[in-house]
Amino acid sequence: MRPKIGLALGSGGARGFAHIGVLKVLEEENIPIDYLAGSSMGALVAALYGAGHSVANLERFATLFKRKYYIDFTVPKMGFITGKKVTELIRILSKHKKIEQLSPSVQIVATDLLKGERVIFKEGSVAQAVRASISIPGIFVPVKMGDTLLVDGGVIERVPVSVTKEMGADITIASDVSFFSTNKEIISIYDVILQTIDIMEREVVKNREVDATIMIKPMVKQVSAIAFTNVEEYIALGEEQARKQIPFIQHEIEKWKENMDGHRKKGEDEDK
Repeated sequence: MRPKIGLALGSGGARGFAHIGVLKVLEEENIPIDYLAGSSMGALVAALYGAGHSVANLERFATLFKRKYYIDFTVPKMGFITGKKVTELIRILSKHKKIEQLSPSVQIVATDLLKGERVIFKEGSVAQAVRASISIPGIFVPVKMGDTLLVDGGVIERVPVSVTKEMGADITIASDVSFFSTNKEIISIYDVILQTIDIMEREVVKNREVDATIMIKPMVKQVSAIAFTNVEEYIALGEEQARKQIPFIQHEIEKWKENMDGHRKKGEDEDK
């Protein structure tokens, strides 16, 4: 007997590559992951891992992730980037799989822009769901599905721990790659949009703390959410902070086992 473990991977742009380092350490320490939930960049990492890519492959993808592969500018109306190129890239990397085919089980979070509600993708196209989840407002054109307009999952739930609980996790691990800086240099419209989102998410968290059994925060220093050139550093930060939490994760697993053993023995005594 062992607990079901859920891993929630949060939003954060390029900083989300730190999630790869977290996954790497959990694998090395034989910490099983039963459920994965992701918002924005966390959704991309969760989906590719669930599609069967090894951590080594994810590291390789990260180092090759150049803007020319996913940026397709358009005349600004609801966003600067159409997202068609990145959708096709995700479709290829996810092996054309559907969400219900992923292992471990993955759920992807997006935000309904019209209703201001959380949308959880549990089935259907991985590429479409991830494309919706990474749609940073003002940068990516929102994804239209039926009567809904979908944007970045981090807008409504930066780290989707609640989703892993709903999936059935007994122990939840959160990888939160947010980092708010009051000294950040604002020089482009992208900086304006991303800093605005960081402020909004910070205020949301003040009122609703992320309720995870274990919290991993790789971003212990200021790193850019749009710089895709320092991915090795981001991955290393994820590894470093995850390794610090391993003793606490192992403790929670043993505590769960002891509690379950206690309940089992109590039940046997009552039967007698």
